[in-house]
Amino acid sequence: MDFTYEEIAKMIDHSLLNPVMTDGELEEGCRVAAEYDAATVCIKPYYVACCAELLADTTVKPSTTIGFPHGGHKTSIKVAEARAALEDGAEELDMVVNIGKVLSGDWDFVRQDIAAVVEAGHAGGALVKVIFENCYLEDEQKIALCEICGEVRADFVKTSTGYGDGGATIPDLELMREHSPEHVQVKAAGGVRSLDALLEVRAVGVTRVGASRTVDILDECKRRLGL
Repeated sequence: MDFTYEEIAKMIDHSLLNPVMTDGELEEGCRVAAEYDAATVCIKPYYVACCAELLADTTVKPSTTIGFPHGGHKTSIKVAEARAALEDGAEELDMVVNIGKVLSGDWDFVRQDIAAVVEAGHAGGALVKVIFENCYLEDEQKIALCEICGEVRADFVKTSTGYGDGGATIPDLELMREHSPEHVQVKAAGGVRSLDALLEVRAVGVTRVGASRTVDILDECKRRLGL
């Protein structure tokens, strides 16, 4: 095997974003992520403080979303969301671009919107991932977003929210890796539901995935490694 359990576990942002998840389910999800030693728990914004408390004695980081899932919030609201999340203990932020502005070709707005959240996140010591929602975009728009994210020093580019019409695809991930500078990592979200799917995206340069099937993926990883 060309991987260890820790390498695979630390690729996973355990996603707890389903709108119908209860407080009890969110708490249990945090405990599962801690047990399996995932990279982060990506949780609904109102629960970040509880998540940070539950993960305090672990190596799993609390993370949340900004402008989720449609990206249409005013930039000032996205920045306020980011700052509130940081105050509650979030260490990573996954922001959604203004998809309509991307489709309108208003690149100055898009750049300013992303840059404002990146600046707020970095000021609070957090990593910032930028969600494109690729299922709605043409390749030229994805490339332009990768270039902007490199310019404003975003930490990751990310394929999707998981709530659009499509998720991560290998061609999109290859495109994003090719057109992002080295300092920008690539996150796959939407459709990575098995260890084999995770290994497939890892092979094209993905370093993080968003997953709700964390237990299935990591149990299979343990099985293959004989753990």
